Amino acid sequence: MSSPVPQPPLTIGIDFGGTSVKTGVVCGAAVLGEIERIPTRDHPEPERLIAAIGDTVSRMRVEHPGIAAIGIGVPGAVDFDRGVTYNLTNVPGWSNVPLRDRLSDLTGLPAVLENDANCAAYAEFRCGAAQGFRNVVVVTLGTGVGGGLILNGDLYRGSQYAAGEIGQVSIDYRGVDGPYGNFGALERYVGNQQITEIAHRRFHEAGRPVTEEQCSPEVLAEAAREGDEIAHQVWHVVGEYLGTALASVVYLLNPDAIVIGGGVAHAGDVLFEPLRERIRSMLSTEFFEALKIVHARFGNTAGIIGSGALAAELVE
Repeated sequence: MSSPVPQPPLTIGIDFGGTSVKTGVVCGAAVLGEIERIPTRDHPEPERLIAAIGDTVSRMRVEHPGIAAIGIGVPGAVDFDRGVTYNLTNVPGWSNVPLRDRLSDLTGLPAVLENDANCAAYAEFRCGAAQGFRNVVVVTLGTGVGGGLILNGDLYRGSQYAAGEIGQVSIDYRGVDGPYGNFGALERYVGNQQITEIAHRRFHEAGRPVTEEQCSPEVLAEAAREGDEIAHQVWHVVGEYLGTALASVVYLLNPDAIVIGGGVAHAGDVLFEPLRERIRSMLSTEFFEALKIVHARFGNTAGIIGSGALAAELVE
């Protein structure tokens, strides 16, 4: 008689964003029930927001009494060992806040604090598109470019817990000035706004005046799929920018797979085809043939599932 397959522990995953804090109950790759949202603007002080998160956790534990731990993903640098936020992107007042311990004290549950891009990477590694691989680069394409690294089966954080910032990799040392003096930073070329600007300029140069709304990545992807040549050209440029950076990352880390997610990745083949071609043109045949380049499995729930998965590690 076969033994029953052990079920993953129930955890709470928290995705702390610039506009809201999303909280859900996680079991493996699934979010159970409704995701609750707390607007950050309604709680301008850290202690008030932590208390509101604690209340949400308490309500969820009534419905799911088996919850064993909490994972928190935040948009910014964290001290992983101490469970302290440095600064949160677009959320003022969160410098040197012991978020992990405060939430653990409020709820009585063990907790883990992590950068949100690392949480998304861990979700793909544990139960998503990178499941089964040991060395993985995960890239998220949106307003900026985020990244996370899985090396030898472990989340790699680096000496200052800031590894994986692929958006800050330079693709032109004489290029656009980056936020930290790093000229040519990738995210200054392939973020949402930058893609819109490239498209807007190319349409106008071709004598086809359009609005910025008509140049959003979503609209551009649909236009490219319908055969618009200028839209195709824009995605070709974006694929070359992204592929240039990722080819260097492949030479540095020699991963099994690159997983690409975020809103821009919804463009699908119109992005992935020029991206793959650029990477293929820059790598040795052996490197490229062994490399998988895949779309992320998880979308808006990646942060919740990944932080929940990290929480599960505390009790597994």
